[in-house]
Amino acid sequence: MIVDCAIYQDGRRTDGPADFSDALDEARKSGDAFLWIGLHEPTEREFDLVRHEFGLHPLAIEDALRAHQRPKLEVYDDSLFAVLKPVVYESSSDTVSTDELMVFIGDSFVVTVRHGDSAPLADVRSRLEADPQILAHGPTAVLYAISDAVVDHYIDVAGELQVDLEELETEVFAPSGGDSSNTAASIYTFKRQVLEFRRATGPLTAPMTRLAGAGVPFVHQEARPFFRDVADHLTRVNEQVEGLDRLLSDILSAHLAQMGVRQNDDMRKISAWAAMAAVPTMVAGIYGMNFDHMPELHWTWTYPAVVLFMALAVFGLHRQFKRRGWL
Repeated sequence: MIVDCAIYQDGRRTDGPADFSDALDEARKSGDAFLWIGLHEPTEREFDLVRHEFGLHPLAIEDALRAHQRPKLEVYDDSLFAVLKPVVYESSSDTVSTDELMVFIGDSFVVTVRHGDSAPLADVRSRLEADPQILAHGPTAVLYAISDAVVDHYIDVAGELQVDLEELETEVFAPSGGDSSNTAASIYTFKRQVLEFRRATGPLTAPMTRLAGAGVPFVHQEARPFFRDVADHLTRVNEQVEGLDRLLSDILSAHLAQMGVRQNDDMRKISAWAAMAAVPTMVAGIYGMNFDHMPELHWTWTYPAVVLFMALAVFGLHRQFKRRGWL
């Protein structure tokens, strides 16, 4: 559905025709105005009129309707098509999810298509309307403001993930060690969140770098430094994401090593107790054989001597294992 439709002239919102096809004609006639239409999860039927009026490319329309696209930038004859993936961080569950945001810009128009509820379009529109000097630069200003808002939120999400990683690191290297199975599951879950975040930030580098360069139609040359600034912020985010991924791999390796050490310790303790139990078992097994002619069998002190021998043997083994750290 159409969420908002407005004409902007000299950076200020103006009243225009209710029909957006007439509004587009009016914006083009004025020469210094443009039309901005915001759509939220439109159906194919709802998008048909927009496609015909603005001359949008069928491939771009297909991507905008189906969603599930990677961040990218496509140049067509009559428009520029950009795909961004805003990120949502749920602090209650420490999870990351992504929505999709498509932007068409062309001759005196901007069409934004939003999938999901996290795209910051309402805030971007309000902020631009409060700063007519930036909005006066036309559709390029809208594309820059949207990209800047999305990437700035990436920085916030990266900071939240860094805090979560520090908490997970503390849990893994705690003296008690916690539940090994739960800790491993937490690490793998966290790694999937970072991967989801990386799928949004990584592919966006090429489009932002391209917008910061020359030769992209429908983008003013004066906007190139601003897109370069967005690209710099995105590079910092990607470095943070790579750092998070490397640290998670290191934490997982350290956790698995800890589990191996604990298992070795457990096996050594079990082996030590088994060795100590083997001595009296062996002696008792020998004297439990029903032979008539066994040495010392009828001596008066045989029983206490044998018990004392077993106790001394077990005590000696215990001292040896304790000295070597097995117990």
